Amino acid sequence: MSDDQHLNALRVYWKAHKAFPSMARLADVLGLSSSGGVFKVIGRLVDAGYLERVDGRIAPTRQFFALPVLGQVRAGLPQPEDQSAGLESVGVEDYLIRHPERTVFCRVRGDSMKDAGMLDGDMLVVERNRPTKAGDIVVAVVDNELTVKYLYPLKGAAGWVLKPANPDYPDIIAHQSLEVLGVVVGVFRRRD
Repeated sequence: MSDDQHLNALRVYWKAHKAFPSMARLADVLGLSSSGGVFKVIGRLVDAGYLERVDGRIAPTRQFFALPVLGQVRAGLPQPEDQSAGLESVGVEDYLIRHPERTVFCRVRGDSMKDAGMLDGDMLVVERNRPTKAGDIVVAVVDNELTVKYLYPLKGAAGWVLKPANPDYPDIIAHQSLEVLGVVVGVFRRRD
């Protein structure tokens, strides 16, 4: 087995258990017959930056969760395969989250933002305490109800209007209160 295969076996185990097995069980997970082999593999993965030793145990690093980028793929006509594929790796968290101390997720319910690419069940990446500007997509509490919409200034009046990205829904103007909880900075979904 190669170190990439060992790393993938550890990733599969981590996904299932959110922890690594004991050193005794680690040999089984890695498909090795000796503890000496386990220590060598772990040492190489530590040196490569995928694992670290913490209080005598191994722990994943951010690089552990990063996955290889296959390359660029054209959404039009096919193109020759990218020969530099696999040279870059990206962690989803690193890609989507700039400020972890003020980032939260929200799940989309409904289809009022479908034309902005936000579908029912999608997960929004929302950055709190970020200055807003006209045209931002925001998560807001309007008259004590939570929604996600485009934020625009009211024409000819003070205040803001929340606009959907689906013509079947009306604009929303706060009657009592409007509080912007955060700006949507990303969206992701699982395809099953």
